Amino acid sequence: MAQPGKIVSLCRSSCQERVISYSLLRPLLFRLEAETAHHVTLKALRVAHGFGVASLSTGPALDAPREVMGLRFPNPVGLAAGLDKNGEYIDALADLGFGFIEVGTVTPRPQPGNPRPRMFRLPQAEAIINRMGFNNDGIEALLANVARARYRGILGINIGKNFDTPVERAVDDYLIGLRKVYAHASYVTVNISSPNTADLRQLQEREALLALLGALKREQAALAERHGKYVPLTVKIAPDLTVEAIHDVAAIVRELRVDGVIATNTTVSRAGVENLPHAQESGGLSGAPLTARATEVVRQLCAALAGEVPVIAVGGILSGADAVEKVRAGASLVQIYSGLIYRGPRLVAEAVAALHDVG
Repeated sequence: MAQPGKIVSLCRSSCQERVISYSLLRPLLFRLEAETAHHVTLKALRVAHGFGVASLSTGPALDAPREVMGLRFPNPVGLAAGLDKNGEYIDALADLGFGFIEVGTVTPRPQPGNPRPRMFRLPQAEAIINRMGFNNDGIEALLANVARARYRGILGINIGKNFDTPVERAVDDYLIGLRKVYAHASYVTVNISSPNTADLRQLQEREALLALLGALKREQAALAERHGKYVPLTVKIAPDLTVEAIHDVAAIVRELRVDGVIATNTTVSRAGVENLPHAQESGGLSGAPLTARATEVVRQLCAALAGEVPVIAVGGILSGADAVEKVRAGASLVQIYSGLIYRGPRLVAEAVAALHDVG
């Protein structure tokens, strides 16, 4: 098995002379356990950033600005939450050409998440299953990392509840999160759709969602007055909602004037991967098997929102064509994560180029 230290050393010794293609590194990374490879990749990217060469592996960046939620995005392709939970790699990830970066999910208190192993690749399907469980170092650690970062682009901070906070008191955790991150975020995302925290998805039910978002919108107004700036609030939903539930979400978002919806999180469905190794593992499925369902949710949601609230699409974007499909379904922006694992950093430039004249 490839050794994590050797991969980082390989990048360190070679980055001074040339950029290593991700297609060459991927077979080595895929010999590592998935979560180990995740951390090794981020450390290697930070090494490349230190040498000032990380951006050379992505191809030329295109200027494709979008005005969404009152913010100017230099391009419509963002990094989805989950890759950098603690905001430790913001500057290195910015080298890849993203139009915006979302960090987290972060909880008020540190927590270890679920036991390892908790991340599994299904390469035959270009998919990933994870049951991480909001593992993070807590909100204070994330804010310290954000303060150290030199990145001055659009930064989303994704907030959640601690695993041991009863769902009936979830609003308390989300209010803590919003208050803490407000001054440091370009926008804040309310994550109520991870399948890996017990009962979390109950917060998507109509009455619970109305109460939670209502409280957060009231606090957003108070914080805007206190800080002298308005920070948009988005909510991230699951791909497993029924048509009726999608319409409920849209109605509540419109009623409360929530600033945006991120669609979608991972799915508990195993359609398309049923007989593959690791398909029986619990957790959320992402990657290519989610593409069609995530796009359909975006289409239904955008129709129900009637253009009043922008949608950020995420789920199964592994090519520029996938990004275009999401925008044609009604999305204003897109985010990627699993596609980076299978396609590497060049996917960012490919998606930006594909969306340059779309939307």
